[in-house]
Formats: sequence, C-alpha cells, structure tokens
Amino acid sequence: MPSPKIALITGAGTGVGKAAALALAKEGYAVVLAGRRKEPLEEVAAAVQAAGAKALVVQADVGDPAQVKALFARTKETFGRLDLLFNNAGMGAPAVPMDELPFAQWKAVVDVNLTGSFLCAQEAMRMMKEQRPQGGRIINNGSISAHAPRPNSVAYTSTKHAITGLTKCIALDGRPFDIACGQIDIGNAHTPMAARMAQGVPQADGSVRPEPLMDVESVGRTIAYMATLPPDANALFVTVMATKMPFVGRG
Repeated sequence: MPSPKIALITGAGTGVGKAAALALAKEGYAVVLAGRRKEPLEEVAAAVQAAGAKALVVQADVGDPAQVKALFARTKETFGRLDLLFNNAGMGAPAVPMDELPFAQWKAVVDVNLTGSFLCAQEAMRMMKEQRPQGGRIINNGSISAHAPRPNSVAYTSTKHAITGLTKCIALDGRPFDIACGQIDIGNAHTPMAARMAQGVPQADGSVRPEPLMDVESVGRTIAYMATLPPDANALFVTVMATKMPFVGRG
C-alpha cells in the first residue's frame, strides 16, 4: 500500500482549517494539525482518525520563528516529507477607524497573517527542495479581503493583499523545484469567525445588513480539489464564496 501524502495545516483547530483537514483526510492525506490551542486540535485529530487517516497535533504560534522551525522539524521527524502546506492561520483586529488602531494590534495581525505565512512557506520550501521526490504544493488563505476591504479593516485587508504577493513569489521561486503555489479567497463561510455576518455587518455605504453564508464544507472540498491536482497543474487563484454575498459590486 502506498504511503499517504502529508499535509500540514495551520490554524487547524476550527473553521476553515478543520474543514480542510477533514476533506484532505477523505482524500487519503495524513495531516499535521498546527495551532495555538491544543484542545480543539485534538478534537479535529480524533475526527481525522475516525475517517481513517493519520493525524499529528503540534501546538505552535506561526508568528514565532522558533516554534515554526520546531513544527516543521516534528513533521519531518514523524513523516519524513511534506506534500502540502495550507497556510490558513489568521486573525483580525477590532473594527475601528484606522487612525485609532493601536500599533500592538496592527503588529499582532501582521505577525500571524503575513509573517506567519512567510515563515511556514519558507520552512515548507526547504523541506520540499530537499526531499525525494522533490516538490510539493503550498496553498495560502487569501480571503475576499485580498481584493476588496470591509470598512475599518486596515490590518486584516493589508495583510491579505500582501498574501497575494507572497503567493506569486512562491509560485515563481518554487517553479524550478516543482513547488506549486495557489491562493484560495474565501467569502462568508459559516465559521465561528464569520457567524456574525448573519446578524448584520457594516457596509461601505454606512448601513448594517445581514449577509448570506455558505457551508464551510464547500471550502474544504475546494482546498482538496486544489491539493489533488496533478503536479503539472496549479490553481493559482480560486475564489469560493456565498453565492449571494455582496462582493461583486461591493461599495
């Protein structure tokens, strides 16, 4: 029986990360589940194992270079290689006017969303270059906010726009080593972070309106599709969103 492919997911304890883990487990991947809180990671691991796949829980803060190195060292020690990194860990800041946003909150968002994605991609590329067969795939969680902001979202939106540049750089720099990179831009998936959309969120015209949500399992299936493309194909940018959300024409 062939060895399973190995996927590492950051922010794997809830929401999109959990959906991705379960979808990849159904495709036969062994999954490394990384995040700051151990308890939800262990709950996801139990669900992955119930689906017949292997799971490894590693508690890690992606904004800390030493913890990221330890995460990838543990992955290599346990599985010997890495076929997929899903850079999913992310956070937002309070929705306040940008001139009122404390520097500490700006920095916290940048450290997780952008620096964390860079650090994980860097370690993944090192592993993927060295392993035999060489190569692998990296998927970055971009968000609809990689294209258009919500009101009072300067930290989150800035980092997600930056993720687009990171995705392009990884896709280019990874090309000689058979490392593909794509970005998934998600709009209004039903997760703990986005549940508030149904109660009403500020719009660009100053109104507050509820927005429709989609099942987060649709996001998991999309990530599995991107992950299981053959090595000679890459979904560079994919948008999956609630059909009736006010993104097209936002503002």
